[in-house]
Amino acid sequence: MTGSIRSAVWRQLDPRARASGLSPTNQVLACLIVLSVGLAVLETEPTLSHLTNDLRLLELGLGAVFAVEYLARLWAAPEGADGSARARLRFAFSPAGLADLTAVVSAFLPMAAPGLLLRMVRLLRLFRLAKLGRMSRAWSDIATAINDRREALALSFGLALVAILIAATALYLVEGQVQPEAFGSIPRSAWWAVATLTTIGYGDAYPVTAPGRLIGGVAALASIGLVALPAGILAAAFSDAMKRNRGSNSLPPE
Repeated sequence: MTGSIRSAVWRQLDPRARASGLSPTNQVLACLIVLSVGLAVLETEPTLSHLTNDLRLLELGLGAVFAVEYLARLWAAPEGADGSARARLRFAFSPAGLADLTAVVSAFLPMAAPGLLLRMVRLLRLFRLAKLGRMSRAWSDIATAINDRREALALSFGLALVAILIAATALYLVEGQVQPEAFGSIPRSAWWAVATLTTIGYGDAYPVTAPGRLIGGVAALASIGLVALPAGILAAAFSDAMKRNRGSNSLPPE
């Protein structure tokens, strides 16, 4: 009897027990996670200070729900592993288990945290978004994609750093005397290079000489390829990971 109940709890809480989609329990939990993060954001707004007590009560209620969820996941952990009690210990110290524990602690610890520490503890609630990761296989696909293409991504990141250094050095040479505040050194020029090569272009620093504008134009065009390179690598890896999961998935949908 206990084993069947534990198995039912595991099927509701662990996405590995389903072929696709969230279980009804995880759908409710996902909504509560988003709600709790929204409450954490609203609590920082001074004009809503008159609602502090109400928001606090809601937060305590959500904390109680997350505490029950954590205990249920801890109890059902052997179902998704080797069936031994050690599975509970592995879950407790896993990234998912630590995220669940943080969600619980961040709800009750503010009652004993003074001043600046109180603000820092409240910000821990934002990390509840990490709990959403385990509820979708897509997050697992993303992690797999990054791991499979880590060398290619590292190479593209290295190319970006080289491009930033070259652009910053070039602007330092041609604009350093004209705009010493913005381009008087390579580190100062690096801010412009980062903003330009990431296609953000804040506009607080920009070249005014003809050679500087030419370099800026080349850097802006090069940024298109630099941004597209890691995006293409991740897109291909993500597609491969999803195909592998669909091919190996044998669980019937509920």
